[in-house]
Amino acid sequence: MFTSPLRPARRMATVGLSEIVMVSEAAAALKAAGRDIISLGTGEPDFPTPPHVIEAAHAAARVGETKYTATQGTLALRRAIATACERENGYAATPAEIIVSTGAKQVIFNALFATLDAGDEVIIPAPYWTSYSDMVTVCGGIAKIIPTSGADGFRLGAPALAEAITPRTRWLLLNSPGNPSGAVLSAADQASLADVLRAHPHVAVLSDEIYQHICYVPFTSFRAVAPDLADRTLIANGVSKFASMTGWRLGWGIGPAALIKTMVEAQGQITSGASSISQAAAIAALLGPQDYIAPRREAFRARRDLVATALVATGRLNCPLPDGAFYLYVDCTPCLGLTTPTGRKIASDADFCTQLLAQEGVAVVPGRAFGLPGHFRLSYAYDEASLARACAAITRFCASLT
Repeated sequence: MFTSPLRPARRMATVGLSEIVMVSEAAAALKAAGRDIISLGTGEPDFPTPPHVIEAAHAAARVGETKYTATQGTLALRRAIATACERENGYAATPAEIIVSTGAKQVIFNALFATLDAGDEVIIPAPYWTSYSDMVTVCGGIAKIIPTSGADGFRLGAPALAEAITPRTRWLLLNSPGNPSGAVLSAADQASLADVLRAHPHVAVLSDEIYQHICYVPFTSFRAVAPDLADRTLIANGVSKFASMTGWRLGWGIGPAALIKTMVEAQGQITSGASSISQAAAIAALLGPQDYIAPRREAFRARRDLVATALVATGRLNCPLPDGAFYLYVDCTPCLGLTTPTGRKIASDADFCTQLLAQEGVAVVPGRAFGLPGHFRLSYAYDEASLARACAAITRFCASLT
């Protein structure tokens, strides 16, 4: 039988388009058709990139900084990252311990691609950012999902971690503040996890700290909590969230020089170096004025409180108040089993989200996309007027269910 040479590779069998993207595209299609749609599905700050960052990019382009850069990143940016890291997190890193990539997402992929062999396990607490498990699968590994609960603040506990570790475990993947839950691992939380890891020297830690600056409680980096584990810790971070630079595609990893070297070798065959202009802009974001960060964080906090209060007031949604990021991970299980005015039964979180979009024009992402069904993720990185309209629509929808 003839087989097309363009058939998908076996590794793609369980990988598809992100449900976050699918929700956004469905909302966009309805909007194009003339519907009044409020989309709360995308994790992107609505604030502009700071002017001094844009000016730095403009200046770099004018003086000719438009050529290829070193695959590992410019030395100037890696030094700026080290300076900012010591200033904010209290530990020093050398330029050899830093890789600059096209977003923090590539940092994570580089690390998994460079270290996983077939059958190696990566422990991922759920709920988790949708790309984590798919990246592990594409790289030949096995995503070992450990559910958490709203009652525990969606935080992984030491006993659950200890039980999940096997001889095949290569990585523990942490995300604090977390997407989609907004959960923040305190210094004590991380210290207890570090105690478990000390008994398992074959397990490395990948800590995604991209929401570091959008944190409503004290933030502590994993490497600062467990400096003795620095030789098996990789920190992923970037400018996308705190500096509203999502489209600039610029992130970095901080880890042992030997790991960074292997990740650079992998990146060299995938993208090579990140954008030269974005790297110049990132230096300004890290070393330039920082006074805009706190007011933006407080604006996010106010939006969080506004939306959470409204959702809890429906009487049909449970909404733990998160300590960071700009998401609410809302428990919609009280609505399961109910029926819409058009006779549609709400049997799952996906049904809730589908019918909310159809009936009220509000787009949110079902919890099944994040490995912990029975919830939906709502991003509050939007203006308060839009959030108020969305809350009113969600309230009407919940009240309409019988």
